[in-house]
Order: sequence, then structure tokens, then C-alpha cells
Amino acid sequence: MQTATQELQDLTAAAHTASGPAAAASDAVRASWLLAVADALDANVAELVEIADSETRLGTVRLTGEVARTTGQLRLFARVITEGSYLEAVIDHANPGATPPSPDLRRILRPVGPVAVFSASNFPFAFSVAGGDTASALAVGCPVIVKAHSGHLELSKRTAEIVTQALSDAGAPAGLFALVAGREAGAALVQDPLIKAVGFTGSIPGGRALFDLAVSRPEPIPFYGELGSLNPVVITPAALAARSSQLAAGLAASFTMGAGQFCTKPGLVFVPAGSSFGAEVAAECAGKGAAPMLTDRIAAAYPAGLAGLAAQPGVDLLSGSTGQDAEADGAAPVVFSTTAAGVIARPGELLEECFGPTTLLIEYASDAELAQALALVPGSLTATVQAEDGEDIAALVDQLTGLAGRVLFGGWPTGVSVNWAQQHGGPYPATTSLFTSVGATAVRRFQRPVAYQDAPEALLPEALREANPLGVPRRVDGVLQLG
Repeated sequence: MQTATQELQDLTAAAHTASGPAAAASDAVRASWLLAVADALDANVAELVEIADSETRLGTVRLTGEVARTTGQLRLFARVITEGSYLEAVIDHANPGATPPSPDLRRILRPVGPVAVFSASNFPFAFSVAGGDTASALAVGCPVIVKAHSGHLELSKRTAEIVTQALSDAGAPAGLFALVAGREAGAALVQDPLIKAVGFTGSIPGGRALFDLAVSRPEPIPFYGELGSLNPVVITPAALAARSSQLAAGLAASFTMGAGQFCTKPGLVFVPAGSSFGAEVAAECAGKGAAPMLTDRIAAAYPAGLAGLAAQPGVDLLSGSTGQDAEADGAAPVVFSTTAAGVIARPGELLEECFGPTTLLIEYASDAELAQALALVPGSLTATVQAEDGEDIAALVDQLTGLAGRVLFGGWPTGVSVNWAQQHGGPYPATTSLFTSVGATAVRRFQRPVAYQDAPEALLPEALREANPLGVPRRVDGVLQLG
């Protein structure tokens, strides 16, 4: 399936035409579009899960839960836009007595226009055709053109049919949503002058190539990419002494979940030197069998990644085998270990993401050595500290905050709540922006601020009119008003 050039141009033109009506629609109307899509997906869940399982082999339990997460996201964004604070409405009344005199200024966030969304392989619903990028863009009035992932084409087509019909039945403008397929179509979509922003979830090489296209256009556009993440975990000596068995079990469950194909998999675990923690983790993995991977390409890359890490000086294999045939037999867990000194000496070789059920234990001899090694870890979506009450970990937390978008105290990073406070993003290469792709503020990626100076009341957006007819939260003359 490959979208032809003319068809793609027709779709972007239709999306451009739909931009005006979508932006002009009220929050309540756009919320009704999102709810219609959520209801339609829920009504077809059995069919969608069956198609998804045939293409991804993720299993009906996992996939059914993912559909629920996807429709939950749509309903969350419906609440976000009807609550109103997403507009960030600000009013500063005229002040002729100021130096210099101040005009009447009123600022609000407006949709950027048509958005390109690239589906992810590891979440065929929640980060795909009707996933969080699509939902957050539609919520604020941006038409969406989705580039289907090659790993689940049939699911993408069927999901797109359901979304298109639901939007049409709900009265949404034609051209508000479309699907394209093929690598060439994806590159052309990013470069199309009518596309104003891109949402992407995938690999570092693929995402960086598209990012470079987006910023090298005659009119550069924002590229919101989620690319790769090692998600470091730090275990303190006190935590290891208090609950090493519990930590070993938790880690083994987390890094093997979904065959290690979650973007929040804990790929690096810093542990005090000289402990038996590696043996405990290896023992926890002994009973975990192989699991199928999402695509043949991913399955082929997993053993190659394992072999590359195993070949590095100072890396020991604690559990599992690097000689796997993941395409034929599935991916089995592998645990490696090395030292913080080794990471400091060869960060480029040891701090490389391996997509699959594997993790690297890194033994540190001192807090200073830990800090030096952590300083070399690339930006991540998450960072976790396992510590005990009363420990002085303020400096460690400051360092982890600098390299990740979500810092966990206890627990494990796999599992991302979809709510108002969530931050799913981090310094490059975790993401290419400062924004989140999950949670209420994901809508901010597809908005731009516009200020109206001395505008006639009748020409102002309703949220900026003096009487606040929508009752949205606003900041007026520096004072926050809740509606």
C-alpha cells in the first residue's frame, strides 16, 4: 500500500480547507467529534482486536486494554477542551498611565493547522491512527493526516475507516482526517507546505531523518518526535540492603513486559558494587520464556543488539543467550552487567538502546562515580530512584531531573497514566521538544499564541470577550480568574 503523490496532495489540500471550519467550531462541538470516535472504536473493539492480534501478536488481553486506553484518551481531551484552561486566555486591559502607555492586549492559543501523525509499531492503537497525537490535534481544531505503520497496515486501514465514518456522522468537516501509507508518502507528507506540524513515535534514525526534513523546509515546522530512551534506574545501597529480592522481581517484570518493547523499559540499572543483585535478577528471569516481537525487522535487530553489547570489553552475560533466533522463536530475556567505570570509558558503545527484553546492570563504587556515569546517559523519558526514607538523595534527584521528563520514586517506569499531570517526554533523544505526547497538555504541541491588540469586542474569540461567555479560566490584569 503506497499513497500516490497526487492523492497525498489532494488530502493535504482537503485538510487545509477543513482547517477554518475546525478552528471555528466550538469546544463543545469538537468534543462531540472526539466522543463520537471513542464510541465508534468501543463499538468495534472485537473486530479491531482480532485484526491487531493477527498483525502484531500482542495478544487479545493487552490489545483490548489498549483500545480502552485509546478511547479514554479521546474522552480526556474532550474534557480538556470543554474545561477551557487549554486556551491559556490572558487579558491585560489598556493602561494609558503606564510608561510607556499599554494598549489593550488579549492573548489566546490557536490551532496551527493541518498536522501529520506517524503511527508507532509498539502501540497499534494508543500511539497510532486514533492515538494520542491524533486525538490532541483534533481536539484543538487541527486536521490530521496519519501515516500508517507498515507493521499493522490492515488495522490502520480499518481504524481509519471507523474514525472517518464517526467524524462524518458527527458533522465534522470533510478533510478533517485521512490516512496515507508508504515511506515515500511519509517523507512527502512532512515536506508538504500545507502541513504545519508533525507528531512522531519511533526509532532514532527514522525520527531524526524526518526531523531534518521538517526543519530544512523553506518554511520549517515543529517536529514532535519521541525517538529513544534508556530510562535509567538508580538503586541506593540502603534500598538494596532493605529489599533486594523485591527490587529484582520488580525489575525483571518491568524490563520483560511486552517483550521489552515499551518506550519506558528500564534499560540501565545502576546498583552498588559488590552485591548479589545481578544473580537475583537472573534468577527472576529464569522462568520467563520467549515472546513474539512486533515485526520481523524488530525481531531481527534484537539478537544483533545483544551481540553488539556482549562483545564490549567488561560486559558480562548474567542471564539468557545472545544467540537467539527471535524471528522464529521469539525474544527471550537477557541480563548484562558492567561497571560505571566501563560506561565512563565507553559511553557510546554501552549506552545504546537495545529494543527488546534486555537490561544492563551497572555497578558503581561511589556516589561520585555514579554521578559521573549518569552525566553520560542520553536524555530519557523516565528516570527512577529506588531509595529508603531518610536518605540524602537531593543531589541525585537533581541530576535525574536534568536527564528525564518523569522522575519516579520507587515503582517501575513501564505504564504511563493518561491524565492532567502526565509528562511523557524528555531531553533529546527521548523527544525533540519540550512537550508531552501523553496527557492533557499534549494539546499544546498543536497550538500557537496569538495576541489581539485594541480589537473590537465583536471580533475577539469568545474566550477573550469581556463578559467571558464561555466561563473559561483566564488571567486578567495579572490575576487568575477561574471562570
